Amino acid sequence: MKTATALAHPNIAFIKYWGNRDSRLRLPWNDSISMNLEELVTRTRVTFDETLSSDVLILNGIEMEGTARTRVSALLDETRRLARLDAFARVESENNFPTGAGIASSASAFAALALAASAAAGLSLPEPALSRLARLGSGSACRSVPGGFTFWQKGKGDADSYAFSLAPASHWALRDCIAVINAAHKPTGSSMGHRLADTSPLQSARLADAPRRVERCRRAISTRDFEMLAEVAEEDSNLMHAVMMTSTPPLFYWTPATLRVMKAVRAWRSEGIPAFYTIDAGPNVHVICPRESSEDIASRLRAVEGVSRVLLASVGGPARLEERL
Repeated sequence: MKTATALAHPNIAFIKYWGNRDSRLRLPWNDSISMNLEELVTRTRVTFDETLSSDVLILNGIEMEGTARTRVSALLDETRRLARLDAFARVESENNFPTGAGIASSASAFAALALAASAAAGLSLPEPALSRLARLGSGSACRSVPGGFTFWQKGKGDADSYAFSLAPASHWALRDCIAVINAAHKPTGSSMGHRLADTSPLQSARLADAPRRVERCRRAISTRDFEMLAEVAEEDSNLMHAVMMTSTPPLFYWTPATLRVMKAVRAWRSEGIPAFYTIDAGPNVHVICPRESSEDIASRLRAVEGVSRVLLASVGGPARLEERL
């Protein structure tokens, strides 16, 4: 048996990925930019075992079947192909944060899986190749492979569609205060949502303006311009959700509590309090602020009706191996 354990962090995108030009390879229509979340962790152990008759997936202590295992096996198949390995694998994965609730659990899950599986198979992949492998399981997972603030270039094809670090975690002391409104598994997952994106008449306008937003976001991170980052991140988040709401069928992830948080954050910023929101495919709101403001922001969020708790996360590092046997 060959085994390895890896850790990875979810990420929160400032410039979103929504919609694929190639669903099988998860090649996006636009570049995206994100920030890894240090205190939120997925730990995944992969063991290739010649006695197994199929791949086994244990998620948070529960054996999974169906789509979840199929997606994991597809990534393992590519790993086996690269390593010229025949054995099936036992995959044991745990998150210390809600799964499938719009907090990018699939990003950290497949980043950790790609690293643990490749290491257990005896591969030592360079970061771009590891990012590409993670992308096959979940597009946003490619951004959880490098550390800090990361850029996923859409690329021309499979070979150059991967993520790299724009700046390390130490570059800018930001913090994500995640207002958890509903921790349950969302009824419509991101994979289905990506397939619906092109049915929205707004998707073409969103994509046409993406290069401008990407450049503004990149410049804001480079110069640590909080106001610029706030403006472009909220604009990009709103655009993605506008596409979701006008898809066929429409996707409505926002709840009344989601809107209350969004409006509160904008009111706080108008009062001079540095904070902005961004929302992935779910009802929970990521509120980004300077680290020194995070306790105040978290306290304010807890007072908003409908917020059940607040998770705090600093800028996180890259996916990393914990052990290899």
